[in-house]
Amino acid sequence: MGSILTNDGRCTSEIKCRTAMAKAAFNKKRALFASKLDLELRKKLVKCYIWSIALYGAETWMLRALDQKHLKSFEMWCWRRMKKISWTDHVRNEEALLRVKEQRNILHEIRKRKANRIGYILRRNCLLQRVIEGKIKGGIEVTERRGRKRRKLLDDLKERRGYSQLKEEALDRTMWRARFGRGFGPVVSRTIK
Repeated sequence: MGSILTNDGRCTSEIKCRTAMAKAAFNKKRALFASKLDLELRKKLVKCYIWSIALYGAETWMLRALDQKHLKSFEMWCWRRMKKISWTDHVRNEEALLRVKEQRNILHEIRKRKANRIGYILRRNCLLQRVIEGKIKGGIEVTERRGRKRRKLLDDLKERRGYSQLKEEALDRTMWRARFGRGFGPVVSRTIK
């Protein structure tokens, strides 16, 4: 997908690079995003134009607490710039969100994208599925490392349920969409006649 991951599976540099590119794109169109257009329209433009730049390849990211903090601060940066709230105004994040009439949902968007990708992989019988399941033996022998175990790709989704149940739900799309909430399916446009 074009994401840059380090050898140990971290994506902090990729997240910083993506958010910097998104901030540059926001600043190019600042007059549009901070204009007197309808607030809902401006929020949709930010989510469509800016977030698509920032979250490109987010399906492959293993988010640590530091990465989540960086993404949350980027989200607040967007909303504050849109409403022209300076940091010298001493406005709390909750107040800024109320002014924009929005909730923090950039991490939720990443979870949705991950669930879509994992569901797609688990429904197929491909090499990537066997790699995720650990059925292909690698040539690198890993010894016990100090500290906490690293999170893996499926860890975000199978926190409460086991892998077999996760795979079973992925095979049934309606069950998969019910498990991970609305907005996971394709966008269906309705035409009024």
